[in-house]
Amino acid sequence: MEIKYTIQGLLIYMTMAAYIAAFVTTLLRRARLGHVLFLIGFAISVVSYGYRWYHVGHAPLQNLFEVFLSLGMLCYPISWFCRRILHTGGHWADMIIGTIVLVPAGFIFNAEPQQLPPALQSWLFVPHVAVYMFSYVLMGKAFFLACEQLLTKPKANSPFLPPEQATYRVICAGFPLLTLGLILGSYWGKLAWGDYWGWDPKELWSLASWLVFLGYFHYRYMFGKKHPRINSLWAIAGMATIIITVLWVNLSRIFSGLHSYAT
Repeated sequence: MEIKYTIQGLLIYMTMAAYIAAFVTTLLRRARLGHVLFLIGFAISVVSYGYRWYHVGHAPLQNLFEVFLSLGMLCYPISWFCRRILHTGGHWADMIIGTIVLVPAGFIFNAEPQQLPPALQSWLFVPHVAVYMFSYVLMGKAFFLACEQLLTKPKANSPFLPPEQATYRVICAGFPLLTLGLILGSYWGKLAWGDYWGWDPKELWSLASWLVFLGYFHYRYMFGKKHPRINSLWAIAGMATIIITVLWVNLSRIFSGLHSYAT
């Protein structure tokens, strides 16, 4: 773990501080102030992301440092979308997610600029990675809502959906993006390597993530009314496969493949 004594590092730490302050004030029932602090954190994260883009000269989605930097920026807009459009609660969790995903960017992964390898010099680079980033934040929110459903009792007179229904609605928003990311990646593989599917570890675990959430929909439709808590366990399992896809597959020496540039 290493502190980054750079402008980029300072912007990341300021974003994290704003997100933590937003979470604490929200817990203290200062919801309006919490929202303002969350918005300030988002504004700083946009500056941080723009600074990185200017610094490297391409969309900062290449390596794990840039991936987690992107995830930290997406938490506020997705939180707004879920609250205003999907009518789901748990916006306190969005502040926690924003803080958690910035920890690897701020303290773990190297921020040295890298040349964009030939395989990534494609028009598919940004849309393929971006839709996955949006889907991962949505599934992360679904994970927290599922945990809330398992660990707490439903609140009476809440303006938001109960956690189990909210989890379902968020996954419904994230699953098409997860699907689109898989399709774009397959098409990109055809253009870059001559085949739609290469049995690469990253491809396999991306498919595994997709299948777990497909299983969630099937189970919820067939048995969900009788066993709503198991629905939440499916959502948690889906997030576990995403974590394996993003981290373990990229970092473990067990999995070597065409996506090794992500390390």
